[in-house]
Amino acid sequence: MILIITHKEDYTADYLVNILNERKIPYKRFNCEDILKTPFSVDFQSDYLLDILGENTYYSVWFRRVKLPDFPGIKTHEHFYLQRESEAFLKSLFSVIEAKWLSNPFSVYQAEHKLLQIKIAKKLGLKTPKTLVTNSKLKLQEFFKACDGDIIVKPIGQTRISSTYGTEFIYTSIVTKEFITNIDDYDLTPCIFQEHIIKASEIRVTVVGDKVFAAEVDSQIDPATRIDWRRKNIKFSTCELPDEINNLCVKLVKELSLNFGAIDLIKTPEEDYIFLEINPNGQWAWIELETGLPISNAIITFLSDEKNS
Repeated sequence: MILIITHKEDYTADYLVNILNERKIPYKRFNCEDILKTPFSVDFQSDYLLDILGENTYYSVWFRRVKLPDFPGIKTHEHFYLQRESEAFLKSLFSVIEAKWLSNPFSVYQAEHKLLQIKIAKKLGLKTPKTLVTNSKLKLQEFFKACDGDIIVKPIGQTRISSTYGTEFIYTSIVTKEFITNIDDYDLTPCIFQEHIIKASEIRVTVVGDKVFAAEVDSQIDPATRIDWRRKNIKFSTCELPDEINNLCVKLVKELSLNFGAIDLIKTPEEDYIFLEINPNGQWAWIELETGLPISNAIITFLSDEKNS
Protein backbone atom coordinates (compact mmCIF):
# COMPACT_ATOMS: atom_id res chain seq x y z
CA MET A 1 0.00 0.00 0.00
CA ILE A 2 1.24 3.48 -0.93
CA LEU A 3 0.61 6.46 1.36
CA ILE A 4 0.44 9.90 -0.27
CA ILE A 5 1.00 12.83 2.09
CA THR A 6 -0.28 16.05 0.56
CA HIS A 7 -3.23 18.46 0.64
CA LYS A 8 -6.45 18.92 -1.31
CA GLU A 9 -5.09 21.58 -3.70
CA ASP A 10 -2.04 19.60 -4.82
CA TYR A 11 -2.75 19.12 -8.52
CA THR A 12 0.46 17.15 -9.09
CA ALA A 13 -0.81 14.61 -6.57
CA ASP A 14 -4.17 14.60 -8.38
CA TYR A 15 -2.36 13.82 -11.62
CA LEU A 16 -0.55 10.81 -10.19
CA VAL A 17 -3.63 9.60 -8.30
CA ASN A 18 -5.53 9.44 -11.59
CA ILE A 19 -2.84 7.17 -13.01
CA LEU A 20 -2.85 4.99 -9.89
CA ASN A 21 -6.62 4.64 -10.22
CA GLU A 22 -6.32 3.69 -13.88
CA ARG A 23 -3.74 1.03 -13.04
CA LYS A 24 -5.71 -0.14 -9.97
CA ILE A 25 -2.66 0.33 -7.73
CA PRO A 26 -3.75 0.60 -4.06
CA TYR A 27 -2.97 3.80 -2.17
CA LYS A 28 -4.30 6.03 0.60
CA ARG A 29 -4.23 9.82 0.40
CA PHE A 30 -3.59 11.77 3.60
CA ASN A 31 -4.61 15.43 3.17
CA CYS A 32 -2.82 17.18 6.03
CA GLU A 33 -5.36 19.97 6.46
CA ASP A 34 -7.96 17.32 7.31
CA ILE A 35 -6.17 15.82 10.32
CA LEU A 36 -9.17 16.59 12.55
CA LYS A 37 -11.32 14.42 10.27
CA THR A 38 -8.73 11.78 9.31
CA PRO A 39 -8.64 8.61 11.44
CA PHE A 40 -5.19 8.01 12.95
CA SER A 41 -3.60 6.62 16.08
CA VAL A 42 -0.09 5.92 17.34
CA ASP A 43 -0.30 3.36 20.14
CA PHE A 44 2.62 2.53 22.46
CA GLN A 45 0.61 0.60 25.07
CA SER A 46 2.27 -2.69 24.22
CA ASP A 47 4.89 -2.30 21.53
CA TYR A 48 4.10 0.13 18.76
CA LEU A 49 1.07 0.25 16.50
CA LEU A 50 0.50 2.89 13.87
CA ASP A 51 -2.88 3.33 12.20
CA ILE A 52 -3.42 5.89 9.42
CA LEU A 53 -6.62 5.80 7.40
CA GLY A 54 -7.30 2.27 8.59
CA GLU A 55 -3.91 0.89 7.53
CA ASN A 56 -1.17 -0.33 9.89
CA THR A 57 1.57 -0.83 7.31
CA TYR A 58 2.60 1.17 4.28
CA TYR A 59 5.26 -0.14 1.95
CA SER A 60 6.12 3.32 0.64
CA VAL A 61 5.27 6.97 1.20
CA TRP A 62 5.17 9.76 -1.36
CA PHE A 63 5.74 12.98 0.57
CA ARG A 64 4.42 15.87 -1.50
CA ARG A 65 3.17 18.83 0.48
CA VAL A 66 1.96 19.85 3.94
CA LYS A 67 -0.88 22.26 4.52
CA LEU A 68 -1.90 23.00 8.10
CA PRO A 69 -5.58 22.90 9.11
CA ASP A 70 -7.57 26.07 9.60
CA PHE A 71 -9.42 26.76 12.83
CA PRO A 72 -12.06 29.36 12.01
CA GLY A 73 -13.86 31.36 14.66
CA ILE A 74 -11.21 31.22 17.40
CA LYS A 75 -8.87 33.84 18.80
CA THR A 76 -5.61 34.57 16.98
CA HIS A 77 -3.31 33.26 19.71
CA GLU A 78 -5.34 30.07 20.01
CA HIS A 79 -5.32 29.64 16.24
CA PHE A 80 -1.53 30.03 16.20
CA TYR A 81 -1.14 27.50 19.02
CA LEU A 82 -3.34 24.88 17.35
CA GLN A 83 -1.54 25.25 14.02
CA ARG A 84 1.85 24.87 15.69
CA GLU A 85 0.60 21.79 17.56
CA SER A 86 -0.74 20.37 14.29
CA GLU A 87 2.62 20.96 12.65
CA ALA A 88 4.42 19.31 15.57
CA PHE A 89 2.07 16.32 15.36
CA LEU A 90 2.62 15.89 11.62
CA LYS A 91 6.40 15.97 12.00
CA SER A 92 6.18 13.47 14.87
CA LEU A 93 3.95 11.25 12.76
CA PHE A 94 6.37 11.36 9.82
CA SER A 95 9.22 10.35 12.14
CA VAL A 96 7.58 7.04 13.12
CA ILE A 97 6.33 5.84 9.71
CA GLU A 98 8.62 2.97 8.73
CA ALA A 99 8.56 2.85 4.94
CA LYS A 100 10.45 3.74 1.79
CA TRP A 101 10.06 7.48 1.23
CA LEU A 102 10.01 9.63 -1.87
CA SER A 103 11.52 11.56 -0.10
CA ASN A 104 11.90 11.56 3.67
CA PRO A 105 10.38 14.88 4.82
CA PHE A 106 13.27 15.73 7.13
CA SER A 107 15.70 15.34 4.25
CA VAL A 108 13.39 17.48 2.12
CA TYR A 109 13.31 20.25 4.73
CA GLN A 110 17.10 20.29 5.00
CA ALA A 111 17.66 20.10 1.25
CA GLU A 112 15.49 23.17 0.68
CA HIS A 113 18.29 25.40 1.99
CA LYS A 114 19.90 26.99 -1.06
CA LEU A 115 23.27 27.68 0.56
CA LEU A 116 23.59 24.00 1.45
CA GLN A 117 22.65 23.06 -2.12
CA ILE A 118 25.41 25.22 -3.58
CA LYS A 119 27.97 23.96 -1.07
CA ILE A 120 27.25 20.31 -1.87
CA ALA A 121 26.99 20.90 -5.63
CA LYS A 122 30.44 22.50 -5.62
CA LYS A 123 31.85 19.66 -3.51
CA LEU A 124 30.56 17.09 -6.02
CA GLY A 125 32.09 18.94 -8.97
CA LEU A 126 29.10 20.74 -10.47
CA LYS A 127 29.91 24.20 -11.79
CA THR A 128 28.13 27.01 -9.93
CA PRO A 129 27.95 30.79 -10.38
CA LYS A 130 30.03 33.06 -8.18
CA THR A 131 27.69 33.63 -5.26
CA LEU A 132 27.49 36.07 -2.36
CA VAL A 133 25.05 36.36 0.54
CA THR A 134 25.86 39.37 2.69
CA ASN A 135 24.54 42.38 4.56
CA SER A 136 27.78 44.26 3.92
CA LYS A 137 27.29 47.00 1.35
CA LEU A 138 31.04 47.20 0.80
CA LYS A 139 31.29 43.45 0.06
CA LEU A 140 28.41 43.72 -2.39
CA GLN A 141 30.05 46.64 -4.18
CA GLU A 142 33.28 44.64 -4.42
CA PHE A 143 31.37 41.61 -5.70
CA PHE A 144 29.63 43.76 -8.33
CA LYS A 145 33.02 44.99 -9.53
CA ALA A 146 34.55 41.49 -9.50
CA CYS A 147 31.70 40.31 -11.75
CA ASP A 148 32.27 43.19 -14.21
CA GLY A 149 29.11 44.96 -13.11
CA ASP A 150 26.83 42.10 -14.15
CA ILE A 151 25.07 40.31 -11.28
CA ILE A 152 21.60 39.07 -10.42
CA VAL A 153 19.61 38.88 -7.19
CA LYS A 154 17.11 36.21 -6.15
CA PRO A 155 15.28 35.11 -3.00
CA ILE A 156 16.77 32.70 -0.50
CA GLY A 157 13.49 30.91 0.12
CA GLN A 158 10.21 32.67 -0.52
CA THR A 159 9.32 33.36 -4.14
CA ARG A 160 5.77 34.59 -3.50
CA ILE A 161 4.17 37.44 -1.59
CA SER A 162 0.52 36.91 -0.70
CA SER A 163 -1.72 39.80 0.30
CA THR A 164 -5.33 40.87 0.12
CA TYR A 165 -4.60 41.96 -3.47
CA GLY A 166 -3.52 38.47 -4.53
CA THR A 167 -0.21 36.67 -5.01
CA GLU A 168 2.87 38.30 -6.49
CA PHE A 169 5.93 36.37 -7.67
CA ILE A 170 9.50 37.41 -6.97
CA TYR A 171 11.64 36.67 -10.01
CA THR A 172 15.38 36.66 -10.49
CA SER A 173 16.41 40.18 -11.51
CA ILE A 174 19.45 42.11 -12.68
CA VAL A 175 21.16 44.31 -10.08
CA THR A 176 21.55 47.71 -11.71
CA LYS A 177 24.55 50.00 -11.54
CA GLU A 178 22.20 52.68 -10.23
CA PHE A 179 21.35 50.50 -7.22
CA ILE A 180 25.03 49.89 -6.45
CA THR A 181 25.81 53.61 -6.81
CA ASN A 182 22.99 54.51 -4.40
CA ILE A 183 23.42 51.51 -2.10
CA ASP A 184 23.54 53.65 1.04
CA ASP A 185 19.88 54.49 0.46
CA TYR A 186 18.91 50.82 1.00
CA ASP A 187 19.01 48.13 3.66
CA LEU A 188 20.34 44.74 2.55
CA THR A 189 17.88 42.07 3.56
CA PRO A 190 18.82 38.37 3.17
CA CYS A 191 19.00 37.38 -0.50
CA ILE A 192 21.33 35.68 -2.95
CA PHE A 193 23.60 37.65 -5.29
CA GLN A 194 25.22 35.79 -8.18
CA GLU A 195 27.22 36.56 -11.28
CA HIS A 196 24.98 36.78 -14.33
CA ILE A 197 25.68 33.71 -16.48
CA ILE A 198 25.11 34.13 -20.23
CA LYS A 199 22.72 31.38 -21.34
CA ALA A 200 22.18 29.34 -24.45
CA SER A 201 19.22 27.62 -22.78
CA GLU A 202 17.96 26.42 -19.42
CA ILE A 203 17.36 22.85 -18.34
CA ARG A 204 15.09 21.24 -15.76
CA VAL A 205 16.46 17.89 -14.65
CA THR A 206 14.03 15.66 -12.77
CA VAL A 207 15.66 12.82 -10.86
CA VAL A 208 13.67 9.86 -9.52
CA GLY A 209 15.98 7.40 -7.78
CA ASP A 210 18.57 6.62 -10.45
CA LYS A 211 16.38 7.80 -13.35
CA VAL A 212 17.15 11.16 -14.98
CA PHE A 213 14.70 13.15 -17.14
CA ALA A 214 15.97 16.33 -18.81
CA ALA A 215 13.91 19.05 -20.47
CA GLU A 216 15.22 22.19 -22.13
CA VAL A 217 13.71 25.61 -22.73
CA ASP A 218 15.00 28.35 -25.04
CA SER A 219 14.68 31.12 -22.47
CA GLN A 220 16.67 33.50 -24.68
CA ILE A 221 14.01 33.59 -27.39
CA ASP A 222 12.07 36.32 -25.56
CA PRO A 223 13.56 39.37 -23.77
CA ALA A 224 11.09 38.87 -20.92
CA THR A 225 12.44 35.39 -20.09
CA ARG A 226 16.17 35.86 -20.58
CA ILE A 227 16.84 36.36 -16.87
CA ASP A 228 14.00 34.21 -15.50
CA TRP A 229 12.07 31.85 -17.80
CA ARG A 230 9.14 31.74 -15.36
CA ARG A 231 8.00 35.21 -16.42
CA LYS A 232 6.18 33.72 -19.44
CA ASN A 233 4.72 30.39 -20.41
CA ILE A 234 7.31 29.02 -22.83
CA LYS A 235 7.45 25.40 -23.91
CA PHE A 236 10.01 22.82 -22.80
CA SER A 237 11.25 19.95 -24.96
CA THR A 238 13.25 16.83 -24.17
CA CYS A 239 17.04 16.97 -24.32
CA GLU A 240 20.07 14.77 -23.70
CA LEU A 241 22.69 15.56 -21.10
CA PRO A 242 26.30 14.37 -21.04
CA ASP A 243 26.72 11.25 -18.91
CA GLU A 244 28.91 13.19 -16.48
CA ILE A 245 26.11 15.71 -15.78
CA ASN A 246 23.51 12.94 -15.47
CA ASN A 247 25.68 11.19 -12.93
CA LEU A 248 26.38 14.38 -10.97
CA CYS A 249 22.64 15.14 -10.77
CA VAL A 250 21.96 11.67 -9.33
CA LYS A 251 24.87 12.07 -6.90
CA LEU A 252 23.54 15.44 -5.76
CA VAL A 253 20.10 14.00 -5.00
CA LYS A 254 21.65 11.10 -3.08
CA GLU A 255 24.09 13.35 -1.22
CA LEU A 256 21.08 15.31 0.04
CA SER A 257 19.50 12.00 1.19
CA LEU A 258 16.67 12.40 -1.31
CA ASN A 259 15.05 10.04 -3.79
CA PHE A 260 13.63 12.86 -5.92
CA GLY A 261 14.88 16.25 -7.05
CA ALA A 262 14.06 18.91 -9.63
CA ILE A 263 17.35 20.55 -10.63
CA ASP A 264 17.74 23.79 -12.57
CA LEU A 265 20.78 24.15 -14.82
CA ILE A 266 22.04 26.76 -17.25
CA LYS A 267 23.59 25.61 -20.52
CA THR A 268 26.07 28.22 -21.74
CA PRO A 269 26.95 28.97 -25.38
CA GLU A 270 30.21 27.07 -24.69
CA GLU A 271 28.10 24.06 -23.61
CA ASP A 272 29.07 24.25 -19.97
CA TYR A 273 26.38 23.20 -17.50
CA ILE A 274 25.96 25.50 -14.50
CA PHE A 275 24.03 24.42 -11.39
CA LEU A 276 21.52 26.93 -10.06
CA GLU A 277 19.41 25.10 -7.48
CA ILE A 278 17.48 21.97 -6.63
CA ASN A 279 13.87 21.80 -5.52
CA PRO A 280 13.63 18.65 -3.40
CA ASN A 281 9.90 18.41 -4.01
CA GLY A 282 9.46 20.33 -7.24
CA GLN A 283 6.53 20.17 -9.64
CA TRP A 284 6.93 17.79 -12.55
CA ALA A 285 3.50 16.96 -14.01
CA TRP A 286 3.66 19.96 -16.35
CA ILE A 287 7.02 18.74 -17.70
CA GLU A 288 5.54 15.32 -18.40
CA LEU A 289 2.50 16.80 -20.12
CA GLU A 290 4.64 19.09 -22.33
CA THR A 291 7.39 16.63 -23.22
CA GLY A 292 6.04 13.13 -22.72
CA LEU A 293 8.90 12.26 -20.34
CA PRO A 294 7.64 9.27 -18.28
CA ILE A 295 8.27 10.82 -14.86
CA SER A 296 5.03 9.53 -13.35
CA ASN A 297 5.90 5.99 -14.39
CA ALA A 298 9.28 6.28 -12.66
CA ILE A 299 7.63 7.53 -9.47
CA ILE A 300 5.04 4.74 -9.49
CA THR A 301 7.73 2.15 -10.17
CA PHE A 302 9.75 3.49 -7.26
CA LEU A 303 6.75 3.43 -4.93
CA SER A 304 5.11 0.20 -6.02
CA ASP A 305 5.35 -2.97 -3.94
CA GLU A 306 6.62 -5.03 -6.85
CA LYS A 307 9.69 -2.89 -7.58
CA ASN A 308 12.72 -1.54 -5.73
CA SER A 309 12.23 -3.72 -2.69
